[in-house]
Amino acid sequence: MKRIKISFVLNIMIVILVTLGTIFMFTGFTFMKSLNLLESTSFSMFRFFTVDSNILIGLSSLILLIYEIKLLNNKINKIPLTIYLFKYISTSGITLTFLVTLLFLAPQYGFYAMYNNTNLFFHLIVPLLSLISYILFEKYNNKYKYSILGILPMLIYSFFYMSNVIIHLDDGGLTFKYDFYGFLQGNINNIYIVIPVIYLFTYIISLLLIFLNRKGNRI
Repeated sequence: MKRIKISFVLNIMIVILVTLGTIFMFTGFTFMKSLNLLESTSFSMFRFFTVDSNILIGLSSLILLIYEIKLLNNKINKIPLTIYLFKYISTSGITLTFLVTLLFLAPQYGFYAMYNNTNLFFHLIVPLLSLISYILFEKYNNKYKYSILGILPMLIYSFFYMSNVIIHLDDGGLTFKYDFYGFLQGNINNIYIVIPVIYLFTYIISLLLIFLNRKGNRI
């Protein structure tokens, strides 16, 4: 039960930070000097995978902690597999956010820009809490066959992102307004490289999460 209690605390922290971060970004509230890079307010913020993946992890954490309360109060014998798989899917998405920010966006736009204000929650703290919770404290009958589920967040988002880019081509060229992450680097033909690479990268993350979860729960 100690594992469940720690997971419960971590999931509460995730829910609180995601809620605060969503409110802050929606309203434009800042608590650090802002550089206005990859930031948005109101409903336009949902175009970012960062926001979507954080809301997804917040929702899955909320559902999981509800079941953890039931388990701790002996109202259920175990947490359903589907609940853990939902958390796994959302953890894959938030891990992708964390790594893309660290390895691609931060070197391109600057680390301060990627880790200030709400982005401090969404790009760093929430992903780290999610990884710690999932790897060390969420024990279930995990199998590698579930790894394909881990690409779902990026699969859905990439369809939206790339469709939006293609629909809004300007005389055959890209506009930063729609390729706002800069994945295609001004060349639409890069889509044939970027899509397979991002799917492969996401799938590797999915496999690695299962591996680490299985190892972590043997401790």
